[in-house]
Amino acid sequence: MSRQAEPNPNTSMSPGSSDMEKNHHHEGQGTEQEPIIVEFQKDDPGNPMNWGQTRKWFVACIATLSVFVVTFTSSAYSESSREILREFGTSSEVFVVGVSVYVLGFAIGPVIWAPLFYGRRMLWIISHIAMVAFIGGSAGSQNIETLMVLRFLTGTFGGSPIVNSGGVLADIFPPAQRGLALTLYALAPFFGPILGPIIGGFISENVGWRWVQGVCCIAIGVIGILGIIFIPETYGPTILLRRASRLSKADGKTYISILEKNQGKKKPSEVFKKALVRPWVLLFLEPIVLVASLYIAVIYAIIYMFLPGMTIVFNVGRGWSEGVGGLAFLGMAVGIIFGGAYAIYDNKRYMRLFVAKTATAESRLPPAMLGAVALPVGIFAFAWTNYPSIHWAVCIVLSAPFGFGCILVVLPVVNYLIDSYTIYAASVLAASAILRSVLAAAFPLFTAQMYANLGIHWASSVPGFLTLACMPFPFIMYRYGKALRMKCKYSFEAAEIMKQMQKQQEAATNPNDEGAGAK
Repeated sequence: MSRQAEPNPNTSMSPGSSDMEKNHHHEGQGTEQEPIIVEFQKDDPGNPMNWGQTRKWFVACIATLSVFVVTFTSSAYSESSREILREFGTSSEVFVVGVSVYVLGFAIGPVIWAPLFYGRRMLWIISHIAMVAFIGGSAGSQNIETLMVLRFLTGTFGGSPIVNSGGVLADIFPPAQRGLALTLYALAPFFGPILGPIIGGFISENVGWRWVQGVCCIAIGVIGILGIIFIPETYGPTILLRRASRLSKADGKTYISILEKNQGKKKPSEVFKKALVRPWVLLFLEPIVLVASLYIAVIYAIIYMFLPGMTIVFNVGRGWSEGVGGLAFLGMAVGIIFGGAYAIYDNKRYMRLFVAKTATAESRLPPAMLGAVALPVGIFAFAWTNYPSIHWAVCIVLSAPFGFGCILVVLPVVNYLIDSYTIYAASVLAASAILRSVLAAAFPLFTAQMYANLGIHWASSVPGFLTLACMPFPFIMYRYGKALRMKCKYSFEAAEIMKQMQKQQEAATNPNDEGAGAK
């Protein structure tokens, strides 16, 4: 049975291309009882996995830059405290809420930003237009209440690129190529909040806090336009669903996608309801997702805790200006760069295992073991070298292991979750984003009181103890993760579906085995 490549469903179709689709032979008779199965064929140009490397990396860079800009916007505001406090006559506690509500929006956004039946592209368009409108409006705020509400709404729509950009990478890169792409993706949400205070501080100091919001608005708008122009639909189930619908309308026969065959055909309302519920189900009923997400959440929360924390330590304690105060994050930034470099180097190890067909999801985790040790080392070193008698550069330099550990823990764990849940990757990332956003929003709210009551050294040590408590996770999962995955419903289901899809693709490449593959 011959199977030919079908045209890209994201491009406009000519009558000729429609005829080509109708002439394709698929499994099934075209009836309700025996529908024709629509699936990706070998070298199918409509499958994002088959794009050229240049196109893949261009799309990956745009998606990753969107995550960077969204997270940059979350923290760039944090070094504008003096101007905003003076203009609106509010307290420092209320000012910090501006960071928390933005990050809290990340927790709400992913619940409604799963690709559902309408795919990732529509979400990109809606979310970026909304972010530009709300963050642009915040630049003109005349009171603190308006500023808070608009930042919250910006963060809510910002949850879309944070979740779906990771899904885009899973859509276009096979596991062997995904490591480097996900390294860049993992760097973005760390560099964003860490570079935000550095750049935002100097902008605020020189041209005012409103231009901090304005620069963020421009950056989001530019990235949004690039995505609208250059990123087509990448979500495989949506591409196949639309292809099946188009073929059904063309010749009156019944076509369904391979995912509909495996999971059953559902109404849009059912899909929407499941997408709203699934992240919560994954978070609370899948132990792997819960524990991994909790570890990631603690790391993100510590970063956002340091936004007001660094201001207390350096701006208040040492009298630094807004611009110079942001430079205190350079130590962590350097650590993140080294962590990213190590992750790229370690990806060669994983690729050797993948080529040898011995790689498992747990093969992603060795760097996380190193990162788990580096996290508390960096935090405790920063906390206990922060004395007036010790040069300020010492504690900043010694914070680098924390940045190093952030990447080496989060990147392998994110890879691990994506490899373990494949077709549910967006929902898993949404579940992770919900938990980390809630913690990241909460931590800044009590940071000032914690530093006032415990002092700089013990207050800075609290997150160190949290990372110590989380340290065993990558070691345990490396040893027992495979057995645990097979006991988790969604992980097991995803693995079975991927096996079926792989068998059908292999059957398509070997016509002699067609009969066996169709059963």
